[in-house]
Amino acid sequence: MAAAHPVRLTPVKDQDPRKTKAPKSEQTRTLILETALRLFEERGYDRTTMRAIAKEAGVSVGNAYYYFDSKEHLVQGFYDRIAAEHQAAVQSVLGEEPDFGKRLQRVLNAWLDLSAPYHRFASQFFKNAADPDSPLSPFSPESHKARDSAIAVLQQTLAGAGNAAGAGAKADPELAEMLPQLLWLYQMGIVLFWVYDRSPGYERTYRLVARTVPLIARTVALSRYRMLRPLVRGVKELLEEFLVPVSSGPSGPSGAAGDR
Repeated sequence: MAAAHPVRLTPVKDQDPRKTKAPKSEQTRTLILETALRLFEERGYDRTTMRAIAKEAGVSVGNAYYYFDSKEHLVQGFYDRIAAEHQAAVQSVLGEEPDFGKRLQRVLNAWLDLSAPYHRFASQFFKNAADPDSPLSPFSPESHKARDSAIAVLQQTLAGAGNAAGAGAKADPELAEMLPQLLWLYQMGIVLFWVYDRSPGYERTYRLVARTVPLIARTVALSRYRMLRPLVRGVKELLEEFLVPVSSGPSGPSGAAGDR
């Protein structure tokens, strides 16, 4: 299986650096984050302290805490960075490819390409992310920025599909509003599989994407047929009753941020 070309996190080199140079505060924040990610990979998440990160980055401990309140906030910074890089990386795909299934597969492959360098410590993050009360949980109020960015990409994947024919991906109207969140939950399943994938180049995860995306695309297409309307409504009611609510803002699924 030929995976998509890796997407690099480095900025475009032919831009004028005088126009793209970040403010000093943003440079410091990026330095601390990149240092933390390197130490997480070298030493492990649990064995890396904020003091060690500050020392390695050449900043004071107080300065490190000024930008990131804790190691968990550093991981949130990583989530946000990957989400932003992914959103930027898929724009060419979403602008060129009209087929929904191909769009979705390339969007997911782009995420896998971007995340590959961080696979070694992804399982350590997941130990915390699996805790529903952890700020690192993908459902937490603290994770809303990365979550909303991912859902927006999937909304764009759906909405722009079929542009060559002048229409988006066709789905039952009753399910259409929920589809981006449902696709995000599907993506979370792919991420979980990837975390534990030890195959060379995470080939099994790419194959899982290649095998499941056509099923997803076919299900979306079939959902609009009248004969399946009762089934679609039943699925919608089931999801509304039992699906873990996905927050679209900092208040989170269990109330306002101030309630925590």
